[in-house]
Amino acid sequence: MDESRLESVRGRLAASHALEAAVRRAIAEGTVPEAAAARIPEGVPARLEADREPLESVVPLDALEAIVQRVGRPPLLVRNATVELEPLVDFPADVDVRIKAVEPAVRSVGRVEFVNHRMAWGGTGWVIEEDGDARVVATNRHVASLVARRLADGRGIFLRSPATGARYGADIDFAEEVGSVASQAVPVAVSDVLFVADDAAPDVAFLRIRGRDLPDPLPLADDEAGAGDVVALIGYPAFDERNDPHDQARYFRDIYGVKRFMPGKVMQALTGRTVLSHDCTSLGGASGSPLIRLEDRKVVGLHYAGVYGVANSAVGVRTLGQLLRSRGRVAVSGVRLIADGQAEATDGTHGPDDLRDRRGYEVAFLGEGTTAPWPGLPEHVRGDLARPADETSDQPGEVRYTHFGVRFSTSRRQPVMTAVNIDGRHSVRVKRGRDRWFVDGRLPEEIQLTREHYREPEIDRGHMVRREDPNWDVEAPAGQSSAVADQANLDTFHYTNAAPQHADLNQGRTLWLGLEDHILDNARTRGFRACVFTGPVVRDDDPDIGDGVLVPREFWKVVVMLDADRDALHATAYLLSQGDLIRDLLEDRGRTETLEGFVLGPYRTFQISIADLAEGTGYDFTAYLDADPLSAGRSAEESADPDQPVVVPLETLEDVRT
Repeated sequence: MDESRLESVRGRLAASHALEAAVRRAIAEGTVPEAAAARIPEGVPARLEADREPLESVVPLDALEAIVQRVGRPPLLVRNATVELEPLVDFPADVDVRIKAVEPAVRSVGRVEFVNHRMAWGGTGWVIEEDGDARVVATNRHVASLVARRLADGRGIFLRSPATGARYGADIDFAEEVGSVASQAVPVAVSDVLFVADDAAPDVAFLRIRGRDLPDPLPLADDEAGAGDVVALIGYPAFDERNDPHDQARYFRDIYGVKRFMPGKVMQALTGRTVLSHDCTSLGGASGSPLIRLEDRKVVGLHYAGVYGVANSAVGVRTLGQLLRSRGRVAVSGVRLIADGQAEATDGTHGPDDLRDRRGYEVAFLGEGTTAPWPGLPEHVRGDLARPADETSDQPGEVRYTHFGVRFSTSRRQPVMTAVNIDGRHSVRVKRGRDRWFVDGRLPEEIQLTREHYREPEIDRGHMVRREDPNWDVEAPAGQSSAVADQANLDTFHYTNAAPQHADLNQGRTLWLGLEDHILDNARTRGFRACVFTGPVVRDDDPDIGDGVLVPREFWKVVVMLDADRDALHATAYLLSQGDLIRDLLEDRGRTETLEGFVLGPYRTFQISIADLAEGTGYDFTAYLDADPLSAGRSAEESADPDQPVVVPLETLEDVRT
């Protein structure tokens, strides 16, 4: 909810809250008959109907946890697994009996604590399912994502600290109550991150813990919560500056980060149009708490967000149950997640007969009497190129495939660069199936990285030639499948076309991949052709993850096509980087910027002049220098200082200089 909407809601509620608060304080002090409370209007949920937060998949994460009712919702302390009751004048007379009936559930709720992270802990988790001698713990995606990242199939892996390189971990501590001491802590290590929802899906994650005497799972309700249901959160609220400090001090008495039992009521039921909201008093740290209905002592939701003075929100029990049963195999909020644990296809091998008649990259592909030659390589790089068994004299050092070629390093066992021809007019969309990667039998297997070399979960196989780019066929009828396009698609799944990519690179891949989509889509819609060269920035100090596997830190791309008049080349260059190559160019030119706060930030996409890319890589891009809009002779406005690298940070595709 943006600030203007939030202020509108607060303004409409101000008078009502003031009267309500005064009456409730008077009731609590015994100066007003309790019967007077019955005459307080209960229409707050209806008045808020027009300003509800978005549904559970898209609530902004900068508005998490909130005090909703300023009086009447005390967060009760838990001591020795017992809830310490206080007067609850806004609840049914038997609420204390109901709370005591739910009290065994507090043993199944723990604090999610972090290992090797700057934050000691980050939220709440609770046992949702038995898993043999282990237990499955439910929490929020935004809690798990502090120390783990989501893989394509929904599973998670623990990240490493960017400061120390140590791998993160997590524990679930089922104690951490008021008055407890360190010796009473009972942390249980998280052995696996079973599932982390996509950002566009409900805010859910599942962890696995193993140990002795683990708590029992909390039962899930068979139906969704209804408006007015008496419920409670069990969790670990921490001091939260997003809430009024006076309200926090009064409610929490400066005791934070310990287990609390937080009663409240359901404000709005979950439907196809409305979010499940409640008014239990929560703060940051209660993320991931179970929302338990006191009537039947069953979980009806997973708490994840709230806005001060308005409402808290929870993932509904049906969604929670679906995700638990399937670990993401169901469609939720329009996003279809891949099955957890789906076995990856085993590697295969294609021999020379399987790959015969591959024509590789065509330098004259653009037509109009122009050529788009391979960038030149230094002698020491050319001498290291692999020589396939079917090498031709006119394409030396090229491993040829359908509509693309690879120049492959024998020492690094990965591509030096790739070149692909893209025909947008005749593009064929090939549905992605179960990926299977292949060794190319035209090269010795020992100079190729295989599945075994990618066993480190943070290292991905990154296509140099994208799967979609070579998938075209001039003979294919529009909208129909094609054997040529299918063959091109399959050819991209050779290890010769893959380079190891670290998970950190994913921080900046959105725009990088969007750039490739932009190139491909424009080629489709405008009907022109393009040639794309891609490769890693090769460094002697690239990290070695074992067995001599070097992981590039940066990647470059050059896109070549005919200009609008179709009589000359147009070429642009791009860099996916934290800034290493840019820093090197500055240092080589004696610039002082590297001494004045230059920081290697997260991975980003830059447009860079081809001349500067040539200097940074040592490759010969002479054929494309005059075709580059960022070249020194054509863009003096880009840099008045000839020693300054010409670099344009790209935040959106509209930033591309053409």
